[in-house]
Amino acid sequence: MAQLNTAALAEVGRSVPVPTYDRGAVTTGIVHFGVGGFHRAHQAMYLDRLMNDGKALDWGICGVGVMPSDQRMKQTMDAQDCLYTLVLKAPDGSWEPRVIGSIVEYLFAPDDPQAVIEKMADPATRIVSLTVTEGGYNFHQVTGKFDETNPAVAADLAPGAVPTTTFGLITEALVRRRARGLAPFTIMSCDNIQGNGHVAHEVFTAFARLREAASGEAGLGDWVDTTVHFPNCMVDRITPVTTDDDRSAISERFDIQDAWPVVCEPFTQWVLEDNFSLGRPPLEDVGVQIVTNVEPYELMKLRLLNASHQALCYFGYLAGYRLVHEVCQDPLFARFLLAYMNREATPTLEPVPGIDLDEYKHQLISRFSNAGVRDTVARLCAESSDRIPKWLLAVIREQLRTGGDITLATAVVASWARYAEGVDEQGEPIEIVDRLADRLKAAAARQRTEPLAFVSDRELFGDLVEEKRFVSSYVDTLNSLHQVGARATLEKLVAPIPV
Repeated sequence: MAQLNTAALAEVGRSVPVPTYDRGAVTTGIVHFGVGGFHRAHQAMYLDRLMNDGKALDWGICGVGVMPSDQRMKQTMDAQDCLYTLVLKAPDGSWEPRVIGSIVEYLFAPDDPQAVIEKMADPATRIVSLTVTEGGYNFHQVTGKFDETNPAVAADLAPGAVPTTTFGLITEALVRRRARGLAPFTIMSCDNIQGNGHVAHEVFTAFARLREAASGEAGLGDWVDTTVHFPNCMVDRITPVTTDDDRSAISERFDIQDAWPVVCEPFTQWVLEDNFSLGRPPLEDVGVQIVTNVEPYELMKLRLLNASHQALCYFGYLAGYRLVHEVCQDPLFARFLLAYMNREATPTLEPVPGIDLDEYKHQLISRFSNAGVRDTVARLCAESSDRIPKWLLAVIREQLRTGGDITLATAVVASWARYAEGVDEQGEPIEIVDRLADRLKAAAARQRTEPLAFVSDRELFGDLVEEKRFVSSYVDTLNSLHQVGARATLEKLVAPIPV
């Protein structure tokens, strides 16, 4: 069995496709923060496609890890020369593997922050990209303002501090480029946030202004605000967490020892605003949609796909399901999801150029039902406090503003509140994975006697607790979940809706 690394590529290539380009000729043009499964299934895959076509060899990726948990990725990438196996899992059970080679180096910031900073300060680096999750932008869920009270951020703002956060590291690199007379790199967010480029612009400018105030670097905030480019983009590919079963299956099927392969669905989409200061790879040559306005695509994806993931996961978990495809192959759940999308999410959307929304919505149910992917319900339930406010509450607020229906979207909020009690309908404990887990569980624990305890958290829900339509619908569903359970509640919710 071949241990995946550069020396073994010829042997590995006998069983799976491998890079056809000379990786020794690839130079770094992109520094990427957050090298998880999604980045490796998406952005890195697109760059690998270009390189296999003989293009973009000066756009290799340097991955950066910031969190302590990224130490494991550092070890794996070092051992495998940054190579990994990407496997597309089709609904018919077939697997399509390929070794990806577009990531050419990986730096672990806690080990050597100066190396990370200098890599970005290097003139060859023209894009710094991010998949740091919805919670990685350090802004208030309701106000959208940068949270300068975050202890890690405050520590990075101290004069002479060695940066530890994404904000501190990237801003220090921008400061050095400015001092050296170099144009700033483009900062490209690839996270599931509405207006991700606008959000990145807001938070990095806010950090730069705070740093300017703390250190006296005159004009830094305005320089970041007016000269750094922040393109918006929409990214899509369902990428579950890699399991030991995935590793074993890849070893058995393809005779490859890969410590951290990536598995995902065949579908992929990337819609990208053409807003780059120092050029970009020719991504349109490998299927990326380059547009002037990302927002229609972005809202489509966030309010249909991402919000539907939230709609299925809590109800699904409470009903006893543990795999996403099992939930969506259940006709009751499929009917609920389509009803939410058709009746409540779609009215908040503008037309999306080139997209048939009815076809897209049915395609989503098919994608969610892909048994080959084996995505877990628990993965979708994680970090809800970063997801629900960004993806689902926007639908509720827009529908309240226009007088539209909010019954099903509000029911999803109630299902989250019931899930946050930390005990399922069989009395088994639920592990709540969320940065606010203790706070959420404490509120949920009171809601059988205080029905509005959960949604009274204004940092998450703003003033929704003052909206009578929302409160009435929410309490009805929460009571039903307590009295008859998730499945019976769903049956009541969809019963009045024409099939």
